[in-house]
Amino acid sequence: MTTGNGHSQQPISNLEYDFITVLHNKAEAVKAYEHYIKDAQEVNSQPCVELFQKLRQSEIEQAQEIRHHLQEVMQHGKM
Repeated sequence: MTTGNGHSQQPISNLEYDFITVLHNKAEAVKAYEHYIKDAQEVNSQPCVELFQKLRQSEIEQAQEIRHHLQEVMQHGKM
């Protein structure tokens, strides 16, 4: 909802909410991959350990990029 001057009356914009939600999902994925890595280690499956580590690292890199975008959106209202 916006006021007559175009400013939102919501505590955060839809775009901020979207980035926060995606960032949360990435954090949950990283946590899940840590569990999957332990499971693969328990059965001595090095190829699976390496794949899960690679996927975990990708999630971390994506989360870092999302954080950057979120910071820009929070400071400037958009990218």
